[in-house]
Amino acid sequence: YKDSSKLFLILCGSSMSYIEDHVLAYKAPLYGRRTAQFKILPFEFCEACEYFNGMSPEDKALAYGLVGGTPQYLLQINNKISIEDNIKNIFLNPVSALYEEPNNLLKQEVREPAIYNAVITAIATGASKISEISTKVGETSSTCVAYVKNLVALGIVRKEVPYGEKSTKKTIYSIEDNMFRFWYRFVPENSSIISRGAVELAYSRIAPYLSDYMGAVFEEICKQYLWKRLLSGDSEIDFTDIGRWWGTNPKTRQQEEIDIIGSADKNTALFGECKWRNESVDLGVLETLVERSKLFNFDKKHFYIFSKSGFTKGCIDKANELENVSLIAYDDILKYNNEN
Repeated sequence: YKDSSKLFLILCGSSMSYIEDHVLAYKAPLYGRRTAQFKILPFEFCEACEYFNGMSPEDKALAYGLVGGTPQYLLQINNKISIEDNIKNIFLNPVSALYEEPNNLLKQEVREPAIYNAVITAIATGASKISEISTKVGETSSTCVAYVKNLVALGIVRKEVPYGEKSTKKTIYSIEDNMFRFWYRFVPENSSIISRGAVELAYSRIAPYLSDYMGAVFEEICKQYLWKRLLSGDSEIDFTDIGRWWGTNPKTRQQEEIDIIGSADKNTALFGECKWRNESVDLGVLETLVERSKLFNFDKKHFYIFSKSGFTKGCIDKANELENVSLIAYDDILKYNNEN
């Protein structure tokens, strides 16, 4: 009676493996009977900021770096206290709502959570290639590939290859969700200290690495900003996709990296560099990005330099001279998000 019935049925679940295997799969009873399906994604930074009213601009980015865009995680942030106190309350408190969240979620989704935990911890602490992950975990590469593949399907791990390349030899992996990334980066290695109530000691071991941790978070915020500009019709380059690039410079034989790269066609591309640090970005950063862009054969190029703390006069003057450079301060991103 589904075509004539007034019944409207919605099935909603947070266990992705159950929904995909028992509801949407070919052998599931509802296969071919659903009229729509939605994979609900986390909020992006500009949306998550709605939860951070009253926080300083820097603290908004830090809060997003801590918990990402999942609403239930965002609700754990208290915008009336400092980021330091939020970290202590959320991640260094054994009775907090999120302290056991990653472990509990894995137990719900997978059969061997211990190995999955080891794989995620390895990635969160710097192992990005399968060979590095297998060494840290103590399993063969082929075994780790299977676990990583499942984590990618669950949206916990992200698979990347250099932008514009298809070679799987250069594949690297990172943690997709910020809450998972922060938790696995800092909580397991301090778990013994945390369990003994030494909150101040645990935080003192985390604090020196927060700025470095925020580098990848800021890159993601900058990418979201570029997408927002494109979809609003404000982008200097009508790119089709953006990503990250890394590889060997054939001239210097040195490893090079470009934070953001995207192309509109065979002749047009954008290149971006993101700096989350407390000093102004100088001319050298712009010159390095322009030089690295010469590794690619695009006739028309536009450069974006993103900075947490502004730019030096030399950098601003050079950008004005080149006329194809956008200098975007973090405050500019917040302002654009508020206006759009």
